[in-house]
Amino acid sequence: MGTNIADLVDDLTLEEKIDLVHGAPDPDGKATGYVPGNDRVGIPPLRMVDGPLGVRAMAERATAFPASIALAASWNPELAREFGAALGRETAAHDQDVVLGPGVNIVRVPHGGRNFEYYSEDPHLASRTGVGTIEGIQSEGVAATVKHYVANNQETNRYEVSADIGERALREIYLPAFRAAVEEGNVHSVMTAYNRVNGAHMSDHGYLLSDVLKDEWGFDGLVVSDWWGTRSTVDAALAGLDLEMPGVELEEFLPADPEEMDAPGDGGGTGDGALPPLPDVPAYFGEPLREAVEGGDVDESVLDEKVSRLLDLLESIGRFDNGAPEGELDTDEHRRLAQEIAIEGTVMLQNDGALPLADDESIALVGPNADTAKLGGGGSSEVTPFTETSPLEGLEDRAADLTFERGVEPIAESSFFDDGDETTDEGNASIDAAVTAADEADCAVVVAQDDATEFTDRDSLELPGDQNELISAVADAAERTVVVLRTSGPVAMPWLEAVDAVLETWYPGQADGEALAAVLFGDADPGGRLPVTFGQSAADYPTADEAAFPGVDDVTSYDEGVFVGYRYFDEHDREPLFPFGHGLSYAAFEYDNAAVTETDAGFEVTVGVSNASDRAGTEVVQVYAAKAAAPVPTPERELVGFESVSLGAGESTAVTVSLEAEDFAYYDESEDGPDGWTVAHGTNMIAVGRSSRDLKATLEVDV
Repeated sequence: MGTNIADLVDDLTLEEKIDLVHGAPDPDGKATGYVPGNDRVGIPPLRMVDGPLGVRAMAERATAFPASIALAASWNPELAREFGAALGRETAAHDQDVVLGPGVNIVRVPHGGRNFEYYSEDPHLASRTGVGTIEGIQSEGVAATVKHYVANNQETNRYEVSADIGERALREIYLPAFRAAVEEGNVHSVMTAYNRVNGAHMSDHGYLLSDVLKDEWGFDGLVVSDWWGTRSTVDAALAGLDLEMPGVELEEFLPADPEEMDAPGDGGGTGDGALPPLPDVPAYFGEPLREAVEGGDVDESVLDEKVSRLLDLLESIGRFDNGAPEGELDTDEHRRLAQEIAIEGTVMLQNDGALPLADDESIALVGPNADTAKLGGGGSSEVTPFTETSPLEGLEDRAADLTFERGVEPIAESSFFDDGDETTDEGNASIDAAVTAADEADCAVVVAQDDATEFTDRDSLELPGDQNELISAVADAAERTVVVLRTSGPVAMPWLEAVDAVLETWYPGQADGEALAAVLFGDADPGGRLPVTFGQSAADYPTADEAAFPGVDDVTSYDEGVFVGYRYFDEHDREPLFPFGHGLSYAAFEYDNAAVTETDAGFEVTVGVSNASDRAGTEVVQVYAAKAAAPVPTPERELVGFESVSLGAGESTAVTVSLEAEDFAYYDESEDGPDGWTVAHGTNMIAVGRSSRDLKATLEVDV
């Protein structure tokens, strides 16, 4: 039957409309963001909750899924869709309407504090993972919020820094995942970033909010600010911001007793009464907006559109007619999915025959935090699970003979909550004891980790504490050494040549130990491929210069343009430690008969893939394009398609990846808006391979 939104808006008074374009404290104390609705005309409230890694309802528990970067490392959009659906069900089970995720910002700074919440340095991989997640969330009657629009690539000075980016880089690198979320994922909500872009705060950015997002892409959903991320009344209202969050000043939002404070959305809190730095801003879309409308600075029709967009969202998720779906929480299926994502996202970086482990081997487990699950990083994405399994518990359930030594003192983990859970006990940490255990075992497994959090970028790519010293000492003593990295992104590996195998498990979530044991013993194939480039050091990246990161005088210069991530390494002929797309399987794969054919929609790339080993495995076929015909400098290759395939021992298959002519497009800055997208006619190149540097076939194609 549907709700007549226009009639509803007409029935509202000015004051009632104003109440619907800014938030208020949630009377249940559960939502991250809350809009009270209107009982007089039958508008239900809108409840928003944090959730990139799992639902973070205040003081409530939920399934703690692996970090977003681990999901992207699976290179499996269908798995992302399953995750999104589970996240939507858990959001509904907590009686929430909107989940504040996914985050699709490009990983530009290798030690960015929120990289674990994002997907990739590559816009195509970020787009495919993001669209899958959004489709899954919204299939369960819950709205997704893609964030943080746009160019939120660092935490340092995030409230004031201006990302100074050329139009071509914006269009080719930083906007595509948001565009895909809108045009393909039909996302219901977009969250603006804290930072400025080319001088204007994103809440005030009329070009990016109205001209690009709403007019060019046709976004008909709700544009919501990050928490205390609104910076004006009239400018923001006219630029295209629809909903100010949280919509109240800080002292109104927080409990009277600061010891009871829970982290409010992307604004954050510590749980012990101490606050991280927050923007000192008033609430703009309350009384100031009413005065602006009455004074003629903002036409009431502008306000009506904002209210209509919020009501359309409520209508889209069925809240007028059906109420909230029941949802599901902490089911067996969700627990299984958390483990599957952790396995599929595990990247085997190196293996000199040390893995898989044999059932009868003696194992020395070493690591300062190996007796706790690595659930995630700090900030608004933190999740409190019902259950969790540490590497120690996972290996105890699987290994025949296991000893554990911490080696060095536990690495502190940033958190903005005080949930009362016990932390890893300090003490009993001795490198000598770890060395002795490693010497007496058949294999040493060293679990190392970093500490990443919202609000702060990592100081360096070095593992914190004395973990590098620990790994080197164990490697000297052990017959075989396997290093398990639980990190938010690239780390330096000065001990790499001394160890036998390296696994990158990111932040694996609640199933940490179960997934690790399955991969170490070969019960499952590590399905992951790197969604980011691992450089030799931070100096290898385009952000090594101070002007590029963290910026000078509140300005970060994106002078590298489109050459971000592996594009930069290729352009400057730098040898990565591990390239984008890299990842090993326990199986061995061979490629043959690569070919490209023209279709009505574009092109089809086909390649034969054979499992030449005696066990099953997973391969990710990657297709890269080189826009050789373009008259502007272009990357040596850019990811345009991929397909993950699982094959049994000795099996073969033909893998097909479809491309469009637009995959060879570049953005011509001499044109405006969508007219800038140009496909250069001529001969271009297609490469098929296992990573951006491990190419198995190169093909020419005339576009």
